[in-house]
Amino acid sequence: MDIGICVASHINDIQYVVRAEELGFSHAWMADSQMIWSDCYATLALVADRTSTINIGTGVAISGTRPPAVNAAGIATINALAPGRTFFGVGAGNTAMRIMGLPPHKIKELDLYLTEIAPLLKGDESMVRLGSKDISIRHIMPDKGFVNFEDEIPIYVSGFGPKSLALAGKHGDGAVIAFSQNPSSMAAVWGMIEKEGAVDRDNFYTTALTTMVVLDPGEATDSPRVKHECGAFAMASVHFAYDQYRNFGHQPANFLSGIWHDYVKLLETFPEEKRHQRIHAGHNCWVIPEEEQFVTKEIIEATCLVGTQDKILHKLSSLKDAGLNQLMLLPSFDPRFEVIERVGKDIISHLK
Repeated sequence: MDIGICVASHINDIQYVVRAEELGFSHAWMADSQMIWSDCYATLALVADRTSTINIGTGVAISGTRPPAVNAAGIATINALAPGRTFFGVGAGNTAMRIMGLPPHKIKELDLYLTEIAPLLKGDESMVRLGSKDISIRHIMPDKGFVNFEDEIPIYVSGFGPKSLALAGKHGDGAVIAFSQNPSSMAAVWGMIEKEGAVDRDNFYTTALTTMVVLDPGEATDSPRVKHECGAFAMASVHFAYDQYRNFGHQPANFLSGIWHDYVKLLETFPEEKRHQRIHAGHNCWVIPEEEQFVTKEIIEATCLVGTQDKILHKLSSLKDAGLNQLMLLPSFDPRFEVIERVGKDIISHLK
């Protein structure tokens, strides 16, 4: 089982990835959300210069904010700096789009986007829809080190639902999926990935997004330390659920039932026309004071991998046997170094 990190792209926080590499983390995924963090490609360029072995890429790049040619050129530039260890994670972008008051790409739009960008990531010609026209484009000066298409850039498609997972199977070399505490749920995930045809499971790379806290002896799963280290990720699941409720009328998962009424009541105190600027406050970095009450034991246990060293190692083994290749961790911002140090010492060093 590989253990990677998802990074809230920060142009002045490159040492975090450097330390993750030293600790044995396999991948560093730079998150792409233009109204929250630093630019992911600028951050990746600095990461590429400071690291030598860790796989690096977008986690994930957003189809709705950059045309295919722009994302292809961006990641191929990083591939010139980090040949053979660069990957391209891509998705429709819930937060990056919603925070501007816009919807993510629909499935049909994402399908077209993935069709268009795949040849470009190989340096080949692609027919790309620009406005009302389909235009043939390609990178016409790939030599002299401007970009690198010689070393393969694998495509990992983010899919948290059946239709997007089907697109991952259709277009991708792997998928970024929602984390589940139940390893048996991977069977359903594979079914969604293979909806349009079988994939080579031995070479299709699956990654689940969550975070991890290794408990001290006798420590509760909702201790102050646990909430400090994983509360932001747990709260981000609430933000996502509210977007689904607000835009589609989807009802929240059972583990949110205890806080849902009060949470919705809080958000509805903000004007509708600017609420999109408030929903994702602190997104995956910290929990803002008025939301601390919503970080409950139930939400933590449903969304994060929290347990003793033995319990976590056993869970990782079961997930690997079920077909999961990587766990991508996104700890809260302030204790991020403490988290990866503990995971490196207690978990990564014990993985076979």
